[in-house]
Amino acid sequence: MIFGRIKSLESILATAERKSLHRTLGAFQLTLFGIGCVIGTGIFVLTAAGAQKAGPGLMLAFAIAGAICIVAALCYAEIASMLPVAGSAYTYTYASMGEFLAWTVGWALVLEYAVAASAVCVGWSGYFTGTILDKSLGIHLPVWLTSAPLALGGVPGGFINLPAVCIAALITWLLMIGTTESARVNAVLVAIKVTALTAFVILTLPSDRFDTANFNPFLPAGVFGGFGTGVGAVGAAATIFFAYVGFDAVSTAAEETKNPQRNVPIGLIGSLLFCTVFYILVAAGAIGTIGGQPVMGPGGIPFPAGSEELARQCALPQYSEALVCSKEALAHVLRTIGWSNVGNMLGYAAGFALPSVILILMFGQTRIFFVMSRDGLLPEKLSAVHPRWKTPYIMTAITGAVVAIGAAFFPVGRLADWANAGTLYAFMMVAICVMILRRRAPDVVRSFRTPALWLIGPATIAGTIFLFFNLDMMSIMVFTGWAALGVVVYLVYGRSASRLGRGMDDADDADLGALQPPPGTL
Repeated sequence: MIFGRIKSLESILATAERKSLHRTLGAFQLTLFGIGCVIGTGIFVLTAAGAQKAGPGLMLAFAIAGAICIVAALCYAEIASMLPVAGSAYTYTYASMGEFLAWTVGWALVLEYAVAASAVCVGWSGYFTGTILDKSLGIHLPVWLTSAPLALGGVPGGFINLPAVCIAALITWLLMIGTTESARVNAVLVAIKVTALTAFVILTLPSDRFDTANFNPFLPAGVFGGFGTGVGAVGAAATIFFAYVGFDAVSTAAEETKNPQRNVPIGLIGSLLFCTVFYILVAAGAIGTIGGQPVMGPGGIPFPAGSEELARQCALPQYSEALVCSKEALAHVLRTIGWSNVGNMLGYAAGFALPSVILILMFGQTRIFFVMSRDGLLPEKLSAVHPRWKTPYIMTAITGAVVAIGAAFFPVGRLADWANAGTLYAFMMVAICVMILRRRAPDVVRSFRTPALWLIGPATIAGTIFLFFNLDMMSIMVFTGWAALGVVVYLVYGRSASRLGRGMDDADDADLGALQPPPGTL
């Protein structure tokens, strides 16, 4: 039976013990990992795209996405405390619903992590070329070297985003060196980023340029833009949802975490709560000072973010200074209200700090692939750990290549929506997993229990499905096509190569008693 291969909790923990990663991360580092990913993607990169979809309703969009993320994080916290191993939603699904559905989740996570990393690479490129090179050094790279092709949603004259490719390559190299080194670099980058955003809030919210009239109309495209349109407050929420993928990435580091039963829930919930405040405050400051009304198309519907039509409109003089057309939105806001030097400094901060987002997203992707390979669903050679660096270096190199290709040829808005499709599917499956394991394995020790699971679980499922169908039609089709390709790959290779399918159950060789975690986790 295609749905019959369920990997026991004992087997999952025994597999991690057989071929494990080195445990070096604590609660503080995990929280910084989450902050490093969450703060940045949505604020530095997607402020413009979100405003184009919802206008000032971007603030409501952040609240909608944040509310769904909070309930999803509570589900993640319980199941991650039960299974402190790498693999995130993929591993959780394997333990509750079987190998086939676990494979579909792992396959969807490629969209969640790798494509999202590509999106942030493109966002970083905008700050790097706009502030560091152009405004500060007077170096102006040609459009064909810094933008995606128009045919793929880029701008007229675009061919390849070379700076985005370069940052993807640099982060790949850093991740191959080692987890501890990556975490130390990330801590510095997070400090820079939080400082920059705090300065932005201080300079914009009390500013003389802040005008409540900029919030009128608050919802120019309405709350619901309609199925497949991707606009309105809910459509914007669906776009910026992938900015919260940081707390999910925390769970992928469980196998490299000291005392994961305690530290993983802290990292998950702590980073999410800390970051949500910044999203709303920064969005309010940006829109309140220079406005954030979308560029409207026929019928009073905003042009799709990342579309050829919007690119042509933004090339016109009347929209050249609009928030929704900026590639470096927050730095642009500060320059417009008279803080040019501070705006340039914020651009520098984004240029230095956004790589932490790329680092965490790529970290999560490589760990998902690592576990899938360890389970035999991908070639086991891919999960090889470097003898000196102690990292899955082959998987890291492959992931880096995929991220670089996406960053080279697609705009940030389109990449973000594609990433969200995989993210929402994975979050929905985690909520289902928690409810199944609460009934199937009620006696397994949980250092964290999701409160009111009878409400939180269904709310997560309903919220993720709701946002999925408020993505634009292209993103829904991309996810459908990607999922169909994944089913073919599983049937052709994964089903026959699976360790579980070949009767290789690591729990048979391990005396785990009452399901104790691997040594060194407490």
